[in-house]
Parts: sequence; structure tokens; C-alpha cells
Amino acid sequence: MNENGPETTAATESGGAPPLDAWLGFQLSTMMFLQYAIWGAWLPILFPFLQGHRGFTPEQIGDMFAVGAVGAIIAPFVAGQIADRWFNTERFLGLSHILGAVLVWQLGGLESYGSFLTFSLLYSLIYSPTLSLTNSLAFHHLPDRDRDFGRIRLWGTIGWIVVGIGVGQLLYHAHSPADLSGSALKAAQDAGRADAFRLSAILGVILGIFCFLLPRTPPQKSQEKSATLAALREIRANPLLTLFLVAVPVSCVHQFYFVHASEFLSSFQRNLSGVSTTINRLFGAGGGGVMTIGQISEIAVLAILPFVAKKVSRKSLLAVGLSAYAVRMFLFGFVDAIPLPTVVTLLLGVSLHGLCFGCFMFVAFLIVDEECTNDVKASAQSLFNLVVVGIGIIVGSKVALWVHQLASTGDQLNYRTLFSYPMWASLACLVAVLSFYPGNRRNPSQHGETRGA
Repeated sequence: MNENGPETTAATESGGAPPLDAWLGFQLSTMMFLQYAIWGAWLPILFPFLQGHRGFTPEQIGDMFAVGAVGAIIAPFVAGQIADRWFNTERFLGLSHILGAVLVWQLGGLESYGSFLTFSLLYSLIYSPTLSLTNSLAFHHLPDRDRDFGRIRLWGTIGWIVVGIGVGQLLYHAHSPADLSGSALKAAQDAGRADAFRLSAILGVILGIFCFLLPRTPPQKSQEKSATLAALREIRANPLLTLFLVAVPVSCVHQFYFVHASEFLSSFQRNLSGVSTTINRLFGAGGGGVMTIGQISEIAVLAILPFVAKKVSRKSLLAVGLSAYAVRMFLFGFVDAIPLPTVVTLLLGVSLHGLCFGCFMFVAFLIVDEECTNDVKASAQSLFNLVVVGIGIIVGSKVALWVHQLASTGDQLNYRTLFSYPMWASLACLVAVLSFYPGNRRNPSQHGETRGA
């Protein structure tokens, strides 16, 4: 008897994918909501917290971002292997999030460079692997990848929005005294950002417990002992080869945005009278809340993608995403030369995050899943995570801080110079995809292929 009922049986017999079970949809959506709320609580505020409150040097901050990505590099060789061969994915996620919560709680109170660096490294080793494994678990249980993953993954975006606005409101109401302004107000807000780590820890415990209620996702049987080596062999062919190579600089540009956007937007919030007060009331202070406008646009993009993904080639979608990266950096860098009100230009730039993430990163997750065989999917997702969260964050953070120094003269920062570098890098990636990525390639199942079936 079909456990999903006669509706599922009928759908299957008619040749279409069965509908997504409501309870399964709730489980996977909640998992994504909490997964990205944990990360979104502290990532947008990390740079101003470390620079403004802890007083670390740019080189030290670069080290913090770099060790924060080490876990993504280790993940394919540890977490992917465990999930693909030895251990249920949902159990691994549960234990990881509970242990990670203990570690991230400490980050809000650590003052020395050495201690913050050490705990950042340990937390990275625990948390980073969970990013790819939540994707892998969702793909394992969804009846239709193109139709269902967007509506599940968008709850991760909603989680990021909710926690981002929450942290912004906390800074505005609890750490923005009315009698302070200028540098004194900035110092109070920078200190208040420590609460973001504690909020992240609370959410981590909740998700850790919830993961044990997720559907069982046992390891796949295979004659190949090393899932990572098997995944690497599949990645050597196009389109995965081109995707992985282009993803390195794209992930650097992606990280550049998260390093500099919060303080960039925050500086405008503090200086735009009238408009600043309205934005603070809606999104909170500190820049991180305003950045959630990008995640709001991401929801719209992810809602549309299921209808587009089956009709538009993967190459075209990737090209749209890369174009959005370039335009966003152009709007930020040339904000003073664009004939629009400053606040409109900035909000338009932030809102392009939806196309950046949705049409490149999200589509890339789909491509990795559909181009790999079942017994290496978790490892392949972890390898892609290595690129975007590992290499991208390490190299991207270092480059972002190096460019920051190039664009600085004393205490003055030239934003046109700062954002021109990632703008040109995005355009170069666009040219590479248009030149080397196979054209008109969609879901392999639409072309009669068996890979990933």
C-alpha cells in the first residue's frame, strides 16, 4: 500500500511526480528556516562587530573570516562521507547543531584575538557541513526537485529575514540611546551586536532537537568506499567542471558583499536624516536589517523559479544571476553619480540579491544534484559548499579587506574603488559562463538522461 495515499499513487501512475506531503513539507521548511536564521543572526554584523567593538585589525578580521570557512573545506571529506556512507544525515545534523550552539554562544563574550579565532575555527568545523547536508537531505526526500526545492529553500530565506530584522530592531531599541549620536552611537550599536551570537545559539539548540524529528535519511550503499573520490570523478565533466570553476570567483564576490554591505548601508542610515528614522523603524539599526530587503526579493525569485526552471536553460539562469551581481556592485560604487535618490539606488542594489542568489547559487545547487548519481549527492553538495562557503569565504574575505585598504586614504573610504573590483569580476564570470557552459541544458530528466534518477 502506498504510504502517501491514493492521490500519490494516481500521480505516479500518470507519469508525473507525486505531490509533496504536507507534513514532510513542514519538516523540511522548518529545518531550512532555522538553518539560515542561525547563520543570518551573526554574519551580516560580524565585520562591524570585530572592527568597531573588538578593535581588531583588517588582517585579523580577515583571519576570522578565513577560519570561519575551514569547516566547509573539511566537510566533503568528513560530513559528506559520513552522510553518504556511515551515518543518518538527520542525526548528524542534530548533534552538530547542539554542539555548534554551545560554541557560538561564546563568541559574543570573547575579547582576545586568539580566543575568538580558536572558537571561530571550532564553530566552523561544526556548522559549515550542515549547510550542504540540509540541501542533500531535502533533495533526498522531495518528489520533484524543480517543483519543490524552491518552496522549501525559501523558508531559509524567510528565516534570514526574520532574524536579520530582529537583530536590527534589538540594536535600535536596546542599543541606540536617544542621547547619543555620531561615533558614540556607533560604538553603542557595535557593542550590542554581541547579542546576535547568543540569539544564534538559542536557535541552534532548537534546530538540533528538531533534527531528530526529521525523516530518516540513511547512508546509500555503494561499492565505492570513498564517496568524495566518486563525486570528484563526476565533477570533472561539463557542466559541473565549468560551474565549479566559475563558482570560485563568484563566491568571492558574494562574500565581498557580506563583508562590506552592512557598514556601507549603516553609514548611510546614520547620515540620511528623516529617511534614516523611517528605515530604522522598519528594519532596525546597523545595516543588517536593511540587507534583509535582499532576502525579501530572494523569496520572490525562488517563488518564480519553479515555473521558470523547466522552461529556461540553466545557462540562461546562471547568466541572469551573474549580471545581477555586476549591476548591484555598480549601483553601490556609483551611487553618487546615478540620477536617482540615494536611498532608491541603495535599496535597488540590495534588492538585486534575490537574482544573485536565486539565479546563480540556488540554480547551482540544482545542477549539482541533478548531474550526480544518488550515492554521491551529499558529497557533491559538500564539495560545492567547499567552493562557495570554504574557498569563497577565505579568498573573498582576504580580497575584500585588501581592496578595502586600496580604497582607503586615511579615514576616508572611496566606495567607487571598493565596489568596482567585484563588479568587473562578476562581468568576467559572466563571459566565462557564456563561453564555456553547455547551452540549452535543463534538468537531465527532460533529455532522457538517467544521471541523478
